[in-house]
Order: sequence, then structure tokens, then C-alpha cells
Amino acid sequence: MHANARLTLHGRLLLVSRVRLEGRPKAHVAAELGVSRQCAHRWVERYDREGLAGLADRSSRPHRQPRRTPAEVEARVLAARDKEQTGPATLAVSTGVPARTISRILVRYQVPRLADCDPVTGEPIRAGRSSDQRYEHPEPGDLVHIDVKKLGRIPDGGGWRVHGRGQVLNHDARVGFDYIHAMVDDHSRLAYAEVLPDEKGATCAGFLTRAAAAFAAAGITRIDRVLTDNARNYRGCHAFAAAVGELGAVQKFIRPHCPWTNGKVERFNRTLAREWAYRRPYLTNHDRTLALQGWLDYYNTRRPHTACANRPPTSRLSPT
Repeated sequence: MHANARLTLHGRLLLVSRVRLEGRPKAHVAAELGVSRQCAHRWVERYDREGLAGLADRSSRPHRQPRRTPAEVEARVLAARDKEQTGPATLAVSTGVPARTISRILVRYQVPRLADCDPVTGEPIRAGRSSDQRYEHPEPGDLVHIDVKKLGRIPDGGGWRVHGRGQVLNHDARVGFDYIHAMVDDHSRLAYAEVLPDEKGATCAGFLTRAAAAFAAAGITRIDRVLTDNARNYRGCHAFAAAVGELGAVQKFIRPHCPWTNGKVERFNRTLAREWAYRRPYLTNHDRTLALQGWLDYYNTRRPHTACANRPPTSRLSPT
């Protein structure tokens, strides 16, 4: 019997003692304990054969698993996950193993979710959260999500990710931050991002205009709603409001203190940090900035996206 059997160890001992020590019928004892006669018979039979050890929990795993993935394939999947730090859909492309099989392998070996791991070391750092409530607008351009992610600039010669903590040259020098502005289409998950020097209202307005032009070139020729958080560079900024008005769109804001309302771009920011910003150690800040466009092209046109049935975001756009 497995660990989730109807009777606890105490219940099994009670059943056996009433049948073997008190000499009562198995059917009567089974009815008292709320189990079937067959279940009572199996526990008594196991006690007669193995003694008290026979009443202990056992794994429900079959003795033979002829259809289980071969060990060498499992090892290849685990090595790819450790190296690439990506999910089953992307690992399926690099390993040739179906994504569902990869998911089962990761669960079998208790590999933590990427969301719960440090993007650099892959070590678990936090407990995960999930929600069954999802929404998705029916057409591209119905709603776009906008957000800004702040990243520390890389000093010339590389930062601590290259040299290690405490080994960075001129570590007292302040190199400042880059501001990664991102826009994601709610339906298709098409994304656009730029590295900009600040997050002022005028900068955000200029980014929105260029992002809308990039979306139009990809096939999203209209934008109905623009969703942002409640930062001053969005709410109450005349320049940003004017940029939204020029698109013929309506400006929307998330509920205060509820960043998950803007979750699609927040999730994109995490993917962007893991697969672009922290994917490899860069020797200069310019090198990292140059790598962004290539990664965006890969994300939009080739990278499998689980929200798009493991196809890239452009697969949800009409040919232009």
C-alpha cells in the first residue's frame, strides 16, 4: 500500500489486532474502520506474511517501468537544463526530447522551477507563487503592457560576474544604471525593448512612439489600450499622455500596489534578465546593449513561448 492509503499505520494495527487477537470477522472490522473487505483482507494477509514490517507504507511505483525514459536521455536533459537555464519548451528544441517528457524528468528529479532560482547560479532562492486566474485579449493590439527595468551598468573590463565579488577593478567607481524600457502585446506576446539612460516622462513617451512603430512593422497596426503602473513618468505626465493620444489609444493603469496586474511585461522582464542581461558575462556595457536586438529577434521569431502553444510570438500575427 502507498503512503496515501485509506488507513494510517495505527489504523492498520487496530485492524490486525481486532482480527487476529480478538478473533472478529474481517468484514465486521472493515465496516467499523470504513474500508472494504478486500482492503482488510490484504492488510491481514500482509501481516501474516511479513509481521509488523508488512504494515509500513511502501512506494506505489511499479517494480518495472519499461516505458520510462532511458537514463542517458534523462542525464542529457538535466545537463541541458543546468547549462541553458531554460524551460521545457526551449529544452525540447536543443535536446530533441518532447517538452512533456522533459517536464516529467524535471519533476522526477525535483529540479526547482526557474522562477524560484537565481538566474546566475541556478540555485533555489525563493518559494514560488501561482494563480489559476489568467486573461488574454482576443486580438493583437487590444492591449499593450509597458514597464521599465533598472539594471546596473557594466564597468569596462567586466564586473563581478566576470572577476568575482571583491575582485572588481575600480569597484568604488559608480557606473550608474541602464533603464530597460519594454512593451509587450497582450495577445501575441510580441515584445520590444530599448536600453535608455533614464525613465523620465519624455523618455517614456519617445519609447512608446518607437515601440508602436516597431509593432506596426511587425503587423500590429493599431493599439487600443496602453497599460502601465502608477509611476509619475506615466500617470500625470503630459508627454506620455500625448504619445498615447497620438496612437488613438486609451491609457490604463494597474491597481496600486498590485504589480501582477501588469504581469505579462513583468514576466518578460524576468525572461529578458535571465536570457539576455545575465545569460553570459559581458566585458563592457556596450557589449550587453548590442546583444539586446539579436536576443529580441530570437524571442519574437524563434523562441518557443508557452502562451503561444510553444511557438514564437510572431506566429500569432497575421502576415503583413
